Formats: sequence, structure tokens, C-alpha cells
Amino acid sequence: MTEPGTPAGAVAERATAGFRGRYGAEPAGRWAAPGRANLIGEHTDYNDGFVLPFALPLRTVVAAAPQDGERWAVWSELADSPVEFGAAEADQPGGVTGWAGYVAGVVWALRAAGHRVPGGRLAIASDVPVGSGLSSSAAIEAATLAALVDLGGLDLTDDRRPRLAQRAENEYVGAPTGIMDQSAVIRCRAGHALFLDCRTESVEQIPFDLDAAGLAVLVIDSRAPHRHADGEYASRRKSCERAAELLGVTALRDVSPAELDAALDRLDDEEMRRRVRHVVTEDQRVLDTVALLRAGRIRDIGPLLTASHASMRDDFEITVPEIDTAVEAALAAGAYGARMTGGGFGGCVLALVDADAADPVAAAVTAAYAERGFPAPAHVTVLPTGGAHRLP
Repeated sequence: MTEPGTPAGAVAERATAGFRGRYGAEPAGRWAAPGRANLIGEHTDYNDGFVLPFALPLRTVVAAAPQDGERWAVWSELADSPVEFGAAEADQPGGVTGWAGYVAGVVWALRAAGHRVPGGRLAIASDVPVGSGLSSSAAIEAATLAALVDLGGLDLTDDRRPRLAQRAENEYVGAPTGIMDQSAVIRCRAGHALFLDCRTESVEQIPFDLDAAGLAVLVIDSRAPHRHADGEYASRRKSCERAAELLGVTALRDVSPAELDAALDRLDDEEMRRRVRHVVTEDQRVLDTVALLRAGRIRDIGPLLTASHASMRDDFEITVPEIDTAVEAALAAGAYGARMTGGGFGGCVLALVDADAADPVAAAVTAAYAERGFPAPAHVTVLPTGGAHRLP
């Protein structure tokens, strides 16, 4: 994980240099989209629940220019070889695989929605670490979408973009993600967290001015390999959907905390009961966190973050030893709260800390890793930033 630059910083220059080197010309523009961290609300999105992500000052930048015809060429600094594809591959879900599938998926989703997508040449650079649970895929989708919309003069407002980008990931790439990632990387604002109702897709910008409060979020990349993450994610989603069916509700969001015990009594499978308990209590933790942030009580959300982690560990069973070690060490070193963020089985931990305590907390986590024989983690201190946009 690298230190974040300014919006037009090193990552944008790398995208521009990559474009020049690959295509021998200047790009028509550069479009940036951030990674995201979910402050709280894990595995609630596909249960029609609530989430509270914020955008990170770690960015993916697409430098792009139009080209004639229905063909697209894509280069990435993170890949060995560039990829080219035409309308035939773009119009067939799964027609382009690997990292370039996220770009082709955006082309497919735009075309499927009736937009006339311009051919294009794209070069991608990124500071969002791949496989860390910080939505590197959604950042690629959002930056690509912003570029193609501008290059083609397409009529697509920000509020309609997350669903289209999600379709690219769900239906073209085949990853069963909810709407949160794309909403966050497109619609977040600096100094705020995005309170998203995943059923209605309504959003509210919740003040999250860490800097003014003398606080920061320490993002710790566990460096843990994702262990069966895709299959386990799909398994948990299926379990939640089956539980909702058995309980006679549209989604688990419809089970209130007051109704939880009675709902659990109606389920025979103990594992399914744990999954339901996590989702219902996690939705309530999101609502409680929002209430505290509206009141300006940022430090007081710490216990909710920690309770969220315990629920993910014990009820949803998606943490791994490296992740749990990072949370425990951060809390022991004075963090107000800490939790895993992302789909699980690896990825990152968030710790809410005093701004001047970030380095000592990070050092404590690194020492705990050494004691356990884990590879050293990476870390970065972040403040909430804004969503996808065109760079000057």
C-alpha cells in the first residue's frame, strides 16, 4: 500500500505516461475514482440493508482518448500485456476475462442500456491495492465509466451510474457484489461517509470530519491471502437469501432487532441462525453509528466498530487469524475501535485512532504480526475524500 497522492498526483502522471508510451499520443483526459472503505455495515448490502462507506485518497486513474469504430484498447501498469476487444467480445458477458473484464463490462452495460459508446484507448494506473478489500474493481469500473461517458457525451447522471457499474460486475464479470462499492466510489464526498439504503438506493452524506476532530482512520492491509473468498461470499449470500425465504420476508433487512429472537427460533440450521443474527444486528449498528456521527460524536462509534468485527468473526465467520490479530493489537494500542472491512477472508482492517497515534498503533500491529510469524502488514492513514471525477 502506498501513500496517497493529490488528485492530480503521481498516479495520474503514471496513467498519462502509460498512455503516451502505449499509444504514442496524448490522452484526451484523465478520470479518477477512489478505493473505498466501509466504515460499518458488512454483508448487509445484498440483504437490502444499510451501509456506511467512505472514499479513500487512494485512486485509480484512467487516461483515455476516443478512437474510430467499436473497438477498445486497454493497458494497465498492473498487467503484463495490454488487451484489445471489439463489440463482439463486449456484447457477450464473460467475453473478456481477467482485469480487462471490468473495462469490457462497463462497455457492455452502457451498450445494454442503449448508450452509443465511443471506441477508445485507455491506460490505467492505480494506488488502490488489488485484493485488499478496498474495491479496486469498482474503482476501475467507475473511472472507466466516467471516461466513456465524457468521451461519448452520454447522458448518464451520477445517481444512475452505480447500478450500471454494478451490472458490469455482476452480469459481465460474474461477481455477485451488492450496490455499495459502486455507490461509494461514485457518490462519496470529502469529509463525509455515505449512508446508503441498499433497498431504495437513497443516500445521505453524513459528516465524518476526522481532521477537525483530531482523528484519523488507520487502514491496515493484512497481506493475508484471500482464502476461498469468492465461494464463501456466494455461500453466505445464498444462506441469507434462503433464510429470508424461510422467514417469509423480502430480505433480512425486514427483520427488526426486536423480532430477531423469534425469527431465530423459526430456523433449524444453527449456521443460518448465526448468519441472520449478524445481518440484523449489523444493520442496527449502522443506524446507531449514523446517529452518533450526526451528533458529532465520532469517538463514540469505536465500540460499534469493534462489535461489528466480533459479529463478523463469530456469527458470519469471515475473518482470518491475520485480521483478528490486527484488530486485537490495534485495540490494545489505544484505538477507539477496529474492524475488518470488505467481504472477508483477508483484506484490510480499519482502526479509529487519534491522528497522532496512528504510527504507534501501526507499529503495535506490526509487532504483533512478527510475534505470530505473519508477513509484515502495510498501512496508510486516511481521511474521507470524494468520488469519481475528471481531473483538471
